[in-house]
Order: sequence, then C-alpha cells, then structure tokens
Amino acid sequence: MNLARFFRRSSPDAGVHAKMGEVDPVLAAVIIALIGFGTVMIYSASAIEATVRFHDPEYFLKRQAVFAGMSLVVMWVVSHVDYHRIRKLTYPILALVTGLMLLTVLGFGARKGGAARWISVGPILIQPAEMAKLALILWLSYSLAKKAEKVKSFAIGFVPHVLMAGVFILLCLKQPDFGSAVVISFMTFTMLFVAGARISFLVGALIVAGGVAVKLVTSKAYRWARVQAFLDIAGHRQDLAYQPFQSVMSFGSGGLFGLGLGKGLQVLYLPEAHNDFIAAIIGEELGFIGVLLLSATFLLLVSRGVRAALRAPDDYGSYIAFGISAMIGVQALVNMSVAMAILPTKGLTLPFVSYGGSSLLVNAAAAGVLLNISRPRLPVDTPQTVPLAVDSPEASVTVVTAAEEGSA
Repeated sequence: MNLARFFRRSSPDAGVHAKMGEVDPVLAAVIIALIGFGTVMIYSASAIEATVRFHDPEYFLKRQAVFAGMSLVVMWVVSHVDYHRIRKLTYPILALVTGLMLLTVLGFGARKGGAARWISVGPILIQPAEMAKLALILWLSYSLAKKAEKVKSFAIGFVPHVLMAGVFILLCLKQPDFGSAVVISFMTFTMLFVAGARISFLVGALIVAGGVAVKLVTSKAYRWARVQAFLDIAGHRQDLAYQPFQSVMSFGSGGLFGLGLGKGLQVLYLPEAHNDFIAAIIGEELGFIGVLLLSATFLLLVSRGVRAALRAPDDYGSYIAFGISAMIGVQALVNMSVAMAILPTKGLTLPFVSYGGSSLLVNAAAAGVLLNISRPRLPVDTPQTVPLAVDSPEASVTVVTAAEEGSA
C-alpha cells in the first residue's frame, strides 16, 4: 500500500494548475530559529579556539553569520519556486553531484582529519556528500512517482532505487564518510517504505545491509578500534575515545539547567566543539532542559515536514517532503546520539546548528523545497460560459445581432 497516497487528503492531480498559498508558518519559524540558535552557540563554542588559532574570537562567528544570511536567502528563494519545476533538473543535479563525489575519491578531494570529503574552491570547501543526500531524494521522488504502482515490482520498483542509493553509499565509504552512508541508507529505506515497496524486499535489504555493515567495520582496523574504544570509553579516554569521553563530561557537568551561555569549560578540551559535537556544548551550557528543548524542536520540524507530505497535492511532492524530513530527522538523531556516546563517532553535523557552510546551505535549500510543498495549492478561478436557453430573450437578441452582422 502506498502510505503517502493513502493518508493524503487531496487527489493526485490536485494543484497541477493552482496558485500557491502561504508557507507553513510554524515550519518556517522553527527553521529560522534553529539557524539563529546555531549561530549563537557556534560563537559560544568557538570563541576560545578562534582566539588561539586566528587571534580573533569572532572568526568562526563572522563566517557562520555570512553562511546563515546566505542560507536564509537561499531558503526564501527556493520556497517561492514551485517544486514541480525541479522535476526537469532531476538528472542534471544527479549527474553533477555524482561527478563531484567521484572527484573526492579520485584524489581531487581536500583531505581533512584523514578523510577526503571536501572539494576546495579557493577559500571555500564544498562537501558533495551533503549535496548527494538532497540529490538522491529528488531522484527517488521523481522515479517513485513516475513508476507509481510498479514500485511493488522487484526489478522495476526496488532494484534501480537501491542501486542508485548504493552508488552514493559506496562513494561515501570511499572518502570515508560512514555517517553520511548511514543517513542515505535510512533515508532510502523510509522513502521506499512510504512509497509502498514490498516489506519482504525491505527486510531482505536490511539483513544484507546489516551484514555488509558488520563486514565493513571489521575489515578496517581503524573502524574496529573505534568500536572497541566506544565499548570501553573510560579505558580509552586518553586516545581513541577522548572526544566522546569529553563530550559525555560536557553533558554531565551541565546538570538540569546548565552553566549558562558562554560559561562552559569543556570547549577547552573538546575537539570540534563548534562542529560535530556542538550538542555537547549545548548540554553543558543549557543543561538537560536545553537539550530537551532542542530535541523537541527537531521533532516539531520533522512532524511539520510529515504534515506537509501528507497534504502535498501529488505523490512527487509527498515523497520529497518525506525524504527531506527523514534526512533532517535521522541526521539530528545520529549526531546527538554520537555526542551522548550512544553511538560510535560518525562525523555528522547537527542540521542548521553545527558550523559549516556546505551543510547549512544544502539544508537551507532542502528546507526551501519543503516550505514550498507546505504551501496550499489554491484552485485558479476560470471563467465559465453558461449556455443560454434557446427560448430566452437574451438568446433571441444574440441570434438577431449575429444575423445583422452577417448581412452587413
């Protein structure tokens, strides 16, 4: 059963010839609030490192403020573009992102922290893996909507989508970027599920993916060592588990209400405090209440995204909204779980909150598409011709006038 179509209120053809209403105000407010909150927390988490490295406590703040301003513009512009127009750009976007991903694994990627995940364009670092998530969502939505009921077919509705996702997963692993590979996997599973793919195919794919994941972890010494360190954080707190150990210390020292904004001390010890582990600084400075509110905010964002998906006028929009909601939700969940040492370190940013231009701009573009889908499609009023009765006075006048014009 196609869950998106089952729960959607409007018909599949609704909104094709319609004018757009206003965006979901709650969804827009939540996204803007996260971007603003992230900018403030980045300054709090990075001021000391920026002072030591660049002799400017506002170094990261200034850069992130520029990215935040750009992201708001991107989101506003994209939210005003009818998402149906993106359909024609599906394959060009997919080809471009695939090419960028290939460049990172063929030796053209900028290496940072032992991984070649970035492409350097002057002073700007582009992370193609972030773009790959959105590109895959757009392609899966296009393909699943186009194939409709054939999605239950193994050869037509299942294999091509899993293979395309598998290409991106493989390219992520070659960088290596295990975290993005995990997000793409869950995202693909979610979209196939809501599109109505057979459960037996999905369960089989999960079993195979689980086996492959175990093999990938055990085949590389550094991955297996990281898992062992995760299982014994206290015993490896001076080496491989140093980062998650300091992160957990941040959450613990924050208590219920936190130490106060800008008063955290773990920024002195926690690497990447303004990036992948910014949730730990939030936990220390704003406490359990702050983390709870942050989690609730992401939950609200995802729920409004699902609401937009269920109210979308067609399958294409519904799948895009589900995919973007899943992407943001899964990435936020994995990031915060890693910061709390519930999961091993993955190297994923916290959407809209962590430092970084590529992640923020791509998420802003995705949010813009989601906001556009949330716009109600209002029917366009078209003038209708009312036929006149043959014996009415108006009809007689019309006939006489037409006859006079013909004889003139």
